[in-house]
Amino acid sequence: MTEEWLQGNDYFLVDINLGADDRIVIEIDHADGVWIEDCAALSRFLQERLGDDLGDYELEVGSAGLGQPFKVAQQYMNHIGHNIEVLTLEGKKLQGVLKSVDGSEFTLTVQEKQKLEGKKRPVLTEVDKTFAMDGVKYAKYLLTFK
Repeated sequence: MTEEWLQGNDYFLVDINLGADDRIVIEIDHADGVWIEDCAALSRFLQERLGDDLGDYELEVGSAGLGQPFKVAQQYMNHIGHNIEVLTLEGKKLQGVLKSVDGSEFTLTVQEKQKLEGKKRPVLTEVDKTFAMDGVKYAKYLLTFK
């Protein structure tokens, strides 16, 4: 039913979580952000469709959250050209610009100090690093306040 509502809108499904505490949490996202009115519209749509079948479950519809880790490929696509933070499986944090997304992989452009031939000191250079989406602990939009 959620997918049915999403087809008529520019939103996409990020996650549905059925909690042990009788809560159904639905997270949606949009390239331009999520509006509270649309969350309310989806909630009303589901409540009307489910009616008494909802029973004692509490339904919660919201956005995926700006600073939360990406869960689906579309979130990566929406942030191409933006700064993101990645935590590798080895525990190393990287920050850089999300350059591209290809299937289940993404490429991050980071600045690294590299020793260049003929230079006495290391020089900051841009390096592209490619990761599998399921090969990192998380990737998320990097909030910066300038």
